[in-house]
Amino acid sequence: MLTRAQSYADLVADFRWRIPPRYNIGTDVCDRHASGNPLALIALDERGVERRFGFEDIRRASNRFANVLAAHGLARGDRIGVLLPQGPETAISHVTGFRAGLITIPLFTLFGPDALAYRLADSGARAVVTDRVGAETLAPLRDRLPGLERVYSIDGPGPGAEDFHALCGRASDRFAPADTAADDPAVIIYTSGTTGDPKGALHAHRVLLGHLPGVEMPQRFLPQPGDRFWTPADWAWIGGLFDVLLPAWHHGVPVVSHRARKFDPEAAFRLMAEQGVRNVFLPPTAMKLMRQARSAPYPGLSLRSVGSGGESLGAEMLAWGEAVLGLTVNEFYGQTECNLVVSSCADLFPPRPGAMGRSVPGHDVRIVDDEGHAVPDGTVGHIAIRRPDPVMFLGYWRNEAATTAKFAGEMLLTGDLGRRDPDGFLWFVGRNDDVITSGGYRIGPGEIEDCLLRHPGVALCGVVGVPDPVRTEAVKAFIVLKEGVAGTPELAREIQDFVKTRLAAHEYPRHVAFVPDLPMTATGKIIRRALREREADAAS
Repeated sequence: MLTRAQSYADLVADFRWRIPPRYNIGTDVCDRHASGNPLALIALDERGVERRFGFEDIRRASNRFANVLAAHGLARGDRIGVLLPQGPETAISHVTGFRAGLITIPLFTLFGPDALAYRLADSGARAVVTDRVGAETLAPLRDRLPGLERVYSIDGPGPGAEDFHALCGRASDRFAPADTAADDPAVIIYTSGTTGDPKGALHAHRVLLGHLPGVEMPQRFLPQPGDRFWTPADWAWIGGLFDVLLPAWHHGVPVVSHRARKFDPEAAFRLMAEQGVRNVFLPPTAMKLMRQARSAPYPGLSLRSVGSGGESLGAEMLAWGEAVLGLTVNEFYGQTECNLVVSSCADLFPPRPGAMGRSVPGHDVRIVDDEGHAVPDGTVGHIAIRRPDPVMFLGYWRNEAATTAKFAGEMLLTGDLGRRDPDGFLWFVGRNDDVITSGGYRIGPGEIEDCLLRHPGVALCGVVGVPDPVRTEAVKAFIVLKEGVAGTPELAREIQDFVKTRLAAHEYPRHVAFVPDLPMTATGKIIRRALREREADAAS
């Protein structure tokens, strides 16, 4: 969508959205490039064994699975969960869902049973694609999920799961893709809020086209000859799926996938060098770990572009990127509901350490007051995006009240506070709610508090983010125990495991404090701001 320009002003002036009325992500990302079967995916397993797939391979595989789903009664508008790490079957499952007119649901493999059960029940998913581990996690949940009719395992048949590859092997590789409108729903991505359960951000097929300028700008006008994309970010999140995999495939750029149980900075350097990666999205936490591991360039590394988003990098990290990665890291900003709307691009203007960048062409990003009215430059206000916008969500799945609350007039409120300087650079100031930013994840304290209250020893609890040198914030739980329960280190570890095994490894409280009481409003609501202030006072 972007045309290389000599200045940011020219880039904005030359930009026009090109959103066709009929559009399907699934046909866009493979059918256009299928002729001759050029390379689409280099898939590395945990042992480093490599498999390669062309765009025609992806098209045929998705057609086979689409025919399986049709034979099993799944129809347009039905939801299908994808509970897999980076890998070919993950990509094929999403492409299949889009081509068949279904709605896919990316699911993180580290989710515990409660987190999975909620998302599958809330979305009304009729099917899930997973592996043996996922099938074993889902098996005892089936009684709680009467709408979940089919589970497909890529590792062969398992408890309550059918053999994905065997079924696809018997299916035809010819399938007529659904004729979808650009505004038809395509994907539900769950995002955390400050209270209660996660909300499903429902996106239309046009969301991929809406992402393109915000990918192309930090990735230095992707695509260029020889480009090859990789990210350690899981494809279960919008950053992995829509910042890397699908935009790359829209442009016919090969993607590298790697199944890693834990991020290893040296392994990341080695993978990028050995696989000839030219373009990469590195979340800030990954960059911080890579900085701890290496202060000199890695032999054989030949990156052309590096993007990063989720939190500000600062001058030291930008300097490290230039010294070790060999180029300026371009920062970007967005959120699940409206992603990649602000970016830097060193080809057009030098970065300002601490700033997120400028508005990506096509997106009207403003700093506004509570009513959605723009405030003067230099004034702190809500970071907001004006609708309509092709990258903006359709709304929260079956939650009209939350959707309405997200807007002030025509402005979508991100929940972040920021300011704009006279040159148009946008600066992140902080959250205007209690969402915790940890390791690139946005974590809602409400879901963790609900889980903690199910522990037999917990009477009351409050969860906040506390400063962490690597993760930006770490989750801390302040817990009032039930009468007669002793707050021991052993109980703290038990409570941590209680959350880790029910929600997700990135959501468990890394710090637990047993307290006699909690600051509360007159109506009994915990004042998390007071907990953060208490923590700051203790630290100082």
